[in-house]
Amino acid sequence: MIIVRLFMFLVLAFGLVLAASGAYTAWRAHQISDRIRPDGSFATVDGVKLHYHFVPASGEGKDAPFLVFLHGASGNAYDTLMAFRKALEGRYGLLFLDRPGLGFSERDFSRHSSPEGQAELIEALLERLGIGRAIVIGHSYGAAVTAALGLRAPERVTGLAFLAPASHPWPGDVDWYYKLAAMPVAGEIFARTVALPSAEMLAPTAIERVFSPNRVPDDYSSRTRLPLVFLPSTFRANSADIAGLKESVTRQSKRYPSLSQPALVVTGTRDKVVWPSIHSEGLMRDLPDADLLVLEGGGHMPHHTHTDEIISALDKLVLRVEAKTAGLTQQARAK
Repeated sequence: MIIVRLFMFLVLAFGLVLAASGAYTAWRAHQISDRIRPDGSFATVDGVKLHYHFVPASGEGKDAPFLVFLHGASGNAYDTLMAFRKALEGRYGLLFLDRPGLGFSERDFSRHSSPEGQAELIEALLERLGIGRAIVIGHSYGAAVTAALGLRAPERVTGLAFLAPASHPWPGDVDWYYKLAAMPVAGEIFARTVALPSAEMLAPTAIERVFSPNRVPDDYSSRTRLPLVFLPSTFRANSADIAGLKESVTRQSKRYPSLSQPALVVTGTRDKVVWPSIHSEGLMRDLPDADLLVLEGGGHMPHHTHTDEIISALDKLVLRVEAKTAGLTQQARAK
C-alpha cells in the first residue's frame, strides 16, 4: 500500500511539474514572440514562408557573385549578419536567411528537416530573388546545407565556403534531448513543457562552450535574438536538424568529389563542437578545388572571433570563382 501511494505521489508531482513548466513555456513563448519581431523580408516558396535580409551590392560589386550566408544550429540569420554585414556591405550583394524552421522562417517538418530538403527551398528562394550566381557560406550545420546546395545547383552555386563545418559522419551520437524533441508526440510535449526553461537556464554555459577558448561578444545574445531558439516549434526544428544530421552527411558526403566549384574550408585548431580532423580534413580530402584556412587558437565561432582573416579568404575565393567563370566562358566561345 505504501508503494502504491508513493507511486501515485510521484505521478502527481511529475504532472504538476509538467503543468507548471507548460504554463511557463506558454507565457514565455508569447513574451518572446511579442518582443522580438522580424525586421527583414519574407518570401513564400513552395508554400513555406522564409525570412531573409537582402543587401544589394553597389559599384563594382554588382558584377560579383552574391554572398549567401547560412547559419548553424541553434541560431538564425542574425548570427552571420552580425559578423559580416558591416564589413561587406556595398562590396558584394549579401543574403542572410533564416534556415527553414529557425528564426522567423517556417518549414514543412517532414520535408525540410535535412540539408537536402533545406537546400531545395533555398535554391528556390535564390531563383525568386534573381540571384543567378552565388557563393554560399555555411557555418557548422549550415555547411552541410551549403554542400547540399552545391550538389543540387552547381550552375547557380559557383563557390562554396565552409566555416567550422559539420560535413561528415562522426563516431558516437547526438545528445538524447535532440532525439526526444524530434519525436512526433513526445517531442511536442517535451518542447512545450520542460525544454524552454531548461534551455534558458543552460544557454549561457552552452554559448561559452561554443565560443571557447575565445571570448563571447558582449552583446551576442541580444543582437542574435537568441531567445527565438527557445520557442517550442523552433526548438523542435533545430532538434530534428541535429538528430538527423549524421544520417544526412553519411549519405551526401559520398558525393563531395563531384563538387568542382572553388571552395574554402575554415577551421579553428581548438574547436570543441566539431572535430576538424573529421570534417575540415574530410572536406580537404574530398573536394577537388579547396583552399584551407587554419585559425590558430580558434574555436567554433570563427566568423565572430577571426572575422578579418575570413573576409580576406572570402575575397580570394571570389577571385578564384571569377577566374574559373571567365575560363569556362572562354572555352565555350572557343567551341
